[in-house]
Amino acid sequence: MGVPAPALPAPRAELRRPSEADWQAVLDAIGRAASVDLLAHVLPDGDALGSALAFGLALRQRGVEVRVSFGDDPQVVPASLSFLPGQELIVPCAQVPERPELMISFDVADARRLGLLQAKAESARELVVVDHHTSNAGFGTLRLIDPLAPATAVLVDELLRRLGVPLDEQIATCLYAGVASDTGSFRYAATTAATHEFASRLLAAGVRHDAISRRLWDTQSFGYLKVLAAALERAELEPQAAGGRGLVWTWVPWADLLAHGVPPEQIEGLIDTVRKAAEAEVALVLKEDPDGTLRGSSRASGAVDVAAACAALGGGGHAYAAGFTSHQGVPATVAAFRAAIDAQPAPISD
Repeated sequence: MGVPAPALPAPRAELRRPSEADWQAVLDAIGRAASVDLLAHVLPDGDALGSALAFGLALRQRGVEVRVSFGDDPQVVPASLSFLPGQELIVPCAQVPERPELMISFDVADARRLGLLQAKAESARELVVVDHHTSNAGFGTLRLIDPLAPATAVLVDELLRRLGVPLDEQIATCLYAGVASDTGSFRYAATTAATHEFASRLLAAGVRHDAISRRLWDTQSFGYLKVLAAALERAELEPQAAGGRGLVWTWVPWADLLAHGVPPEQIEGLIDTVRKAAEAEVALVLKEDPDGTLRGSSRASGAVDVAAACAALGGGGHAYAAGFTSHQGVPATVAAFRAAIDAQPAPISD
């Protein structure tokens, strides 16, 4: 007998799946716009940037003036995503209008995740939020937020269907990077039969899934290996944390990145190595920025809602993958996170 999958936590009560009226309102806004600005979140991952570029390529096909951007300085596309088509659409933050006609954000759960572009987004005549995070704060003037979608790329695919834009190899490649990234290569609990059907349609459009997988997960610099080795040496296992389910955590000082020439975006996947510890339900990686700020990434296997824990620390995300920012230093931050996961109620399955 197979092991039953953990039940997905229910979405927040104030979140609902998009209605037909929601879809139509967004389609109408796109139809009115002569130019559209598309935003991914800071330190973009495959779902954020893949979704933005896929939609940008589709709008360009329709003759719409389109810009893609994200609010980092410096603005650097992660090496693992350098294969994504459509990067000629990416512009620096300064080239985004002060008051855009129509702006659409992708995979952004909180306006603060827009970084340097937050003020411009909040000044837009129309701001559409396309997202799937249960922790979404509900910003924007129009919203397509589906907390049951495994990736924002799935919502973009539906938008393209409603716009009548067919999948070509370039658009499908961007969408595949999105859904593969946010499902952990289709391993996470949010993956459903419909997710695999979506992936099948993308493969039929010409996606080279093997090449994409190599770039997303199996290609790193030697410097990254040195940073990873040091992070694993620092790793701590706390079996009694998370109600006895276990916590494994580590941190990466800025000095390590500087010493080995590793950009911050390159270590975003480090959490997926740390979370492999069989003795821990919850994993945490703290990454230090030059100013000492700590960015926390957490993962859970199903018995702890890390989105709720991270929300208690001012962050958010998904039940099984969430993050937060801290200015308290490593010991105090780990203590606060430990207290947040210890405060989680025991799951029904326990």
